[in-house]
Amino acid sequence: MLRRQPNSFRGLLSLRGSRLIDSATRKGLRTSLREGIPANIVANLLGGPLQTAYLLYLGFSSEQIGLIAAIPSLTLVAQLFIAVAMQKWTNRRLAVCLLGVTHRTLWVSTGLIPLLFPESDRFWAYASLYLISFVCAQSSGVIWTSLMADIVPPAVRGRYFGIRNTVHWAVASLTLLAGGQWMEHAGGSGHGFAYLFLVSAVSVVWNGWELARYRNPPFERSDGGSIAKLLAKPLRDRSFRSATMFITVFLLLQNVVVPLFSYAMLNVLRLSYSTVTLITMFQNIVMMFSYIYWGNLNARAPARKLLLWTFPIVSAACAAWLGMGIAPVLLVLLASHLLLGIGLGGYNLLVFNFLIGDTPKGDRPVYVALFSALTGLSGFVGPIVGGWAFKEAEGYPDWVARYGIVAGCGLLLLALALFVAPATFKSKETNKNQTITSQFP
Repeated sequence: MLRRQPNSFRGLLSLRGSRLIDSATRKGLRTSLREGIPANIVANLLGGPLQTAYLLYLGFSSEQIGLIAAIPSLTLVAQLFIAVAMQKWTNRRLAVCLLGVTHRTLWVSTGLIPLLFPESDRFWAYASLYLISFVCAQSSGVIWTSLMADIVPPAVRGRYFGIRNTVHWAVASLTLLAGGQWMEHAGGSGHGFAYLFLVSAVSVVWNGWELARYRNPPFERSDGGSIAKLLAKPLRDRSFRSATMFITVFLLLQNVVVPLFSYAMLNVLRLSYSTVTLITMFQNIVMMFSYIYWGNLNARAPARKLLLWTFPIVSAACAAWLGMGIAPVLLVLLASHLLLGIGLGGYNLLVFNFLIGDTPKGDRPVYVALFSALTGLSGFVGPIVGGWAFKEAEGYPDWVARYGIVAGCGLLLLALALFVAPATFKSKETNKNQTITSQFP
């Protein structure tokens, strides 16, 4: 029988004498927690609404911003190649460190674009650096997922990631608040952005130091044989295949609008930098607290079942924009981001635990890579369609761009969540999918 799970993060990391969590494991958990802090500082100073503000400063159009927003999803395809390469190169700590530092260094280097390129060349310069940066990021991601599945004991996996994500989203919220207030003070000037990139550069060094301190447990290779057989394994898993296809379609519609929320608030609704960052920070705070809630639920129920609860919430967050026709804009946006924080908090935690819990250990990298590649393609197409839709909306009544596009996608998502998802994510009739505490390590 497993020991009772700890009720606090301190207890989780300091179970002295416990056979469940030894000292090496506790050290690995602490390192993972610390490493994510500078990573989130970089992501929130250079991504999200502050990235949209920077792209508008560079002179990008809605279509160009939509294409930039789609790049991280497109580069998820790289994970397929990395999953195969992992069967040969198994030093996961070194790979994560090199790829992670390269990713963030290239992203920080986009801050030099206004100094080195004329306005006509800035889009392609940014897109090229950003593309290479996120190829490294997504390549690192599949290796990191495999590494964390071995570092974090199954019995505390749901609770640990709930607490870890809570801490990191607290950092993200404070970073966004500070960044938004600073840019409001700087008036959106190049001088203001320069300091954001400077802080990010320091955070890259900190992050690289922590990545180098990760545990490096032995990697268990797949026994799948040839590359073709290895890649075919997830496709032969009917339960995994149906869940992946549903999430791919759902994310395609979701990514038409959600990645462009910041664009819509800044460039369509004409809200200030500080207002947009405060709204996004509010969403992050909601996510921060929801991670603990979802993590506790995941300690008692399988991720597959709990995912069913997240899809309608995310859908409602988009459909809520319809309320702008009768209610104040800020009130609607707060309600929308409240729902989005709850829904995405659950989805991000549960889909990760679904991937590392419902997949066999040796084949886990290729399962994760195939899932990422398929959902990444939908994530690539979605923002491009969204950027085009916002551009085309200029010739239509004002309400179409203000809330019609987002609300329309929300209603379609709600239909998928209520009528298709339940049949797709029905519980497995096998013992391996009972709870997160009894899944694969």
